[in-house]
Amino acid sequence: MKNIFLLVILFLSNAIFAQGTYRVDSSYTIKSTYTKLIKKYPFIKIAQEAKNKKVAQINDVVYNQDKNRALHLDAYFNTAKKRNPGVVMIHGGGWRSGNKNHMKLMAQEIASKGFSCFAIEYRLSLEAKYPEGIYDVKNAIKFIKDNAAKFNVDPDKIAVLGCSSGGQMAALIGTTNENSAFDDVSNKSKSSSKVNAIIDVDGVLAFKHPESSEGEMAAFWLNGTSEENPENWKNASALTHTDKNTPPILFINSSIDRFHAGRNDMIAILNQNNIYSEVHTIKDSPHSFWFFNPWFDETVRYTIQFLDKTLK
Repeated sequence: MKNIFLLVILFLSNAIFAQGTYRVDSSYTIKSTYTKLIKKYPFIKIAQEAKNKKVAQINDVVYNQDKNRALHLDAYFNTAKKRNPGVVMIHGGGWRSGNKNHMKLMAQEIASKGFSCFAIEYRLSLEAKYPEGIYDVKNAIKFIKDNAAKFNVDPDKIAVLGCSSGGQMAALIGTTNENSAFDDVSNKSKSSSKVNAIIDVDGVLAFKHPESSEGEMAAFWLNGTSEENPENWKNASALTHTDKNTPPILFINSSIDRFHAGRNDMIAILNQNNIYSEVHTIKDSPHSFWFFNPWFDETVRYTIQFLDKTLK
């Protein structure tokens, strides 16, 4: 009887533990990327933190709570003014790995120049398929607007920035402004998830495109291959939604062409509608260049110049 009782307790404990946890892929890190790149690029150095007294930092703010799952953001905001333009930041990792800490240094640096930056946690593909991660970031945008005074942010001046798969998500979020199909219907916020500018750092604009070579990672997130689930592959592509309502966009790209699939087609539509765009290709750079100097500083410089132009 005692053994049966212990087994029941163990079973219940495991069940409770399972409800409160989720699978995590920790393969994509700054350190592991550095190890892969250092032989080919022996001059690179991991960007280092440079704290600024004018930048306040609040970690692990819960922006959404659903049953046993809380989603967090880290806020970095300039305290010199009470209404800074805001920058919502989405990490990369193939929609499967990575975490919000990857955006810390960039957030600190941009915030030091007069912005409020937010590194967002969102559900990755091992936990939730497309479009759940998009819902998460849009919910974070609404939360930030609802709490604008707390974070010294101007709710009418919000940019979304993403790197790699985060860049793809940023472009999709920006091109689906006011599109109710991409909003979480369970979210009761009265704020809009609309953004006023997009910064896409090496993220694809079209999944099914002559320039694209997306495969298993995309298929895992999109819940099927392009043959199995063509609608998701189409609807998850920012190019599909680009029109007269798309906000200004900055593209910062590596020297690897496949990471900007669909970009030129998107720019053609933007030009037709007199929408501002910028392209900066960092010469001889690998994917994930934004983690390392000399490319980190260059990426931040392009970003701040664009934000100053479009939001200030």
